[in-house]
Amino acid sequence: MKNTTLVIMAAGLGSRFGTGIKQLAKIGPSNEIIMDYSVYDAVNAGFNKIVFIIRKDIEEDFKEIIGNRISKHVNIEYAFQALEDLPDGFVCPEGRTKPWGTGQAVLAAKDYVNEPFAIINADDYYGREAFKLVHDYLVSEDFDEQSLRLCLVGFILKNTLSDNGSVTRGVCTAENGKLKSLEETYEIRRLPDGRVVSGEDKETEVSENAVVSMNMWGCTPKFMQVLADEFKTFLSEHGSELKSEYLVPILIGELLKKGKVSVDVLESHDKWFGVTYAEDKEYVESEIRKLVDAGVYPDNLWGE
Repeated sequence: MKNTTLVIMAAGLGSRFGTGIKQLAKIGPSNEIIMDYSVYDAVNAGFNKIVFIIRKDIEEDFKEIIGNRISKHVNIEYAFQALEDLPDGFVCPEGRTKPWGTGQAVLAAKDYVNEPFAIINADDYYGREAFKLVHDYLVSEDFDEQSLRLCLVGFILKNTLSDNGSVTRGVCTAENGKLKSLEETYEIRRLPDGRVVSGEDKETEVSENAVVSMNMWGCTPKFMQVLADEFKTFLSEHGSELKSEYLVPILIGELLKKGKVSVDVLESHDKWFGVTYAEDKEYVESEIRKLVDAGVYPDNLWGE
């Protein structure tokens, strides 16, 4: 069986663990957090290694909260995103305080990823179908590990909205299952009349059945080298800016326009949810409870 790795971007966790850190909100009946469900679904789909991308200053607390528990069930590695972790010849500009975005985060895992891999956010619930789709794609017989053939798990927009505020989504345009463009769309919300719109000053109607990205990608090992090469280009052009970000979706969109990558869109019909707003926590707990009651998950996820 092919080895596959799940890379979880968790470096954005707060430096203080406990109340108020949305990624660590306990939402399961046995105090599980969202990451527990992502790892559980990934392992059951066939992923056999997890790489957590975190910051060094939260390593001890992170392991106590989730890492030590998960390590009993699957092989785990830790990679560390750091502001100063830059290619030779580049230095961090004075005054910059934040790391360089999701592209740099994934690059932190380069020494641990030599096989097909998937990327996800730490604070999103993606559902069982999404992990099965991306895993089956990565291990399929016609999947060329030496290519720049990627996949994106797309969700139906109406399954990703929050009742408690607007959201930002990458709205996909696809043709025959191939991604043609990805447009970052802001302030998406459902109006009282049922319509879904985006924008604040000027409302633009969006189809509730549009396919959107939730930052779940499937990649070949070769993509790591592309990330590294393009990071140098990014730093040459934007490295002096204090708030510039090297973001995976934007990079893939640019590579797509240049014809340098091919991206297959895999549609998941599971319902996404996350703790974007404080008010979301009660809803997420309720949704997880429904899934447990329906037999999708055991009452105690890891049986401990």
